[in-house]
Amino acid sequence: MTPLDPDRTLALSYVPAKHRPAVEALWRLDAALGAVLAGGREPLIGQIKLVWWRDALEKLDRERAPAEPVLRAVAEHVVPIVPGAALAEFEQAWTVLLNQEPLSSSDFDDYAARGRLLFRFSATLLGDVSTAEVEDAGEAWALVDLARHSGEPDKMAVFNAARERARPRNRWPVPLRPLGMLHALARRDIEYGLGTQGSPGRMLRMLRHRFTGR
Repeated sequence: MTPLDPDRTLALSYVPAKHRPAVEALWRLDAALGAVLAGGREPLIGQIKLVWWRDALEKLDRERAPAEPVLRAVAEHVVPIVPGAALAEFEQAWTVLLNQEPLSSSDFDDYAARGRLLFRFSATLLGDVSTAEVEDAGEAWALVDLARHSGEPDKMAVFNAARERARPRNRWPVPLRPLGMLHALARRDIEYGLGTQGSPGRMLRMLRHRFTGR
């Protein structure tokens, strides 16, 4: 399976054991979709692979999962709660990155749906409900993650788009604090610049959020 980044790996460790398999399967699905576009593959090849994932996710609602570890985990732990057809919406957000032109503000909006969906579905799997604040936080996180993988000419534009969505919010409820940790790190990156994932400073920021919800 595609590994999770250090930030999500640590956040996942704070997910209650009964919810962890489902949240991990969802997050690894997102990582697998991102891996499709890694390495500068030809856009057409990337499009074909993303469409395969979309179709495979939609089929999980009515068919057994194919012999693919991520899809099997999603079928077992996620689809009973979040339908495969809903998960298939990730494909459209990732497809934005196949654009060969510099991303526009509308492209940022479309791509930010990745984080909105990820936080929405994660909240459901964590046994809570999503809100507009939670989904805005997800959009900010996704855009900061995009900046981490963007070339220098594009970073400022991506950061500006993320900054618009990274508004402070009320104290995060305990069940959703694994998501709040990721949002806290996104806001930290916007304020101070991209930090090294898994660094002691980031771990301390996540622990602070774990106990305070801010």
